[in-house]
Amino acid sequence: MISLSQPKSSRWLTELILLSFLVILYGPLLYHWVWDGWVNKDISIQHEYFSHGILGIPLAAKLVWDKRQTWARLPDYCHWSGLACLAVALVFYTSGVMDALNLSLPLMLAGLLLCLKGRAGFKLMLFPLILVLFSTPTQLPYLIEPYILPLQRFIATVAGAILHGFGYDVEVNNIYLTMNQQLVEVAPHCAGLKMLFTSLYMGLVLTYWTGIYRSRLRTGIFFVGIVLVSVIGNILRNTILTFFHGNSMSEAFYWLHDSWGGDVYSAVMLGSLVLTVNAIQTHIPEKLEAARVSASTATASAAPSSTPPLDF
Repeated sequence: MISLSQPKSSRWLTELILLSFLVILYGPLLYHWVWDGWVNKDISIQHEYFSHGILGIPLAAKLVWDKRQTWARLPDYCHWSGLACLAVALVFYTSGVMDALNLSLPLMLAGLLLCLKGRAGFKLMLFPLILVLFSTPTQLPYLIEPYILPLQRFIATVAGAILHGFGYDVEVNNIYLTMNQQLVEVAPHCAGLKMLFTSLYMGLVLTYWTGIYRSRLRTGIFFVGIVLVSVIGNILRNTILTFFHGNSMSEAFYWLHDSWGGDVYSAVMLGSLVLTVNAIQTHIPEKLEAARVSASTATASAAPSSTPPLDF
């Protein structure tokens, strides 16, 4: 680890130069991510899985700004691993491979943190860096899509059972539902993989924002709840879509599947995460031991005294 102590004015100039360097290198890339990929949706469907970065990246920038005074008080150190991260980031940036180019951004940021303030700076800015990393588009959704086929079948089966329960004639074949000779496919995107990515990302933000990450019990229950909300929400969504398509309600189907109705549905699902985390904070103890102590105390206070009363 190398000490890099320097006057305050020189340090600010160095950081301004580095910030300008980052804007020149990654400004066009971020514009491509946001405008072409997440707003106009012109890149690929896998890129859309990371559209939560529209909120996550500005939030990361805000958190960095909020921590600026603590950052300034840290001693200036350059850790050797930072130089290694910078070297790999530069190789990725010039590789011409899109995923490598994308991943060079969090690698570059990690390298700069380690080079400027060492491990202390890296630890201070770890959560904003995680937000950037999980907003970075890669082919991860494409790689895991083959493994969610059982989930697609489950959603199709349950959606078909719900429509059968309401008296509609629906045929379920693997991941396909047929109603009134209209076919609906529960594709990976429709099975809620994108929404699951977004929900897990927003859940990560909520655990940090509310502080429940300090409790493993609360955090574990919350993320199980996120998965359940995502699966149940997408079962209902595919049920409604099958009903619309099977009854030739094309405008309603387009509204929920391709238009702003899907955004409203997603917003409702994300809003349910806020209700979930509030319920966990209210009803779930931070540790199981605390729950056992509370239960034993309540039992002891309710139990009758073993000492016989005095007879006067």
